[in-house]
Amino acid sequence: MRFLIDMNLSPSWVSFLQNAGFEAVHWSAVGAVDASDRTLMQWAAGHDHVVVTNDLDFSTILAATQRRKPSVIQIRADLLTPVAIGSAVLRAIAQTERELAEGALISIDLDRARVRILPLGS
Repeated sequence: MRFLIDMNLSPSWVSFLQNAGFEAVHWSAVGAVDASDRTLMQWAAGHDHVVVTNDLDFSTILAATQRRKPSVIQIRADLLTPVAIGSAVLRAIAQTERELAEGALISIDLDRARVRILPLGS
């Protein structure tokens, strides 16, 4: 599974996910830092990456476009570092691997992960 880390998260997520056996890239390495969320989503869909973000706008984009890809992981926590919530993210990825591959919005906090299958509102 390949992950695209949004600009609102630290590039440290890249090495964290790579150390867990995944491919990962930070948006700053592949796109303009001032690119729109829609541009990032188009890139992720075209390159088969799951978006990892803290931005709630991505669920709005998914609802508006009614697309199945890309999947999105939204991290909902006060501390957004891999040290603070990385284990919860890895647990959620392991538990929702099939859903992420098919198209899903996963919202993760320290206590649980909530899964919504894409397209939203269908």
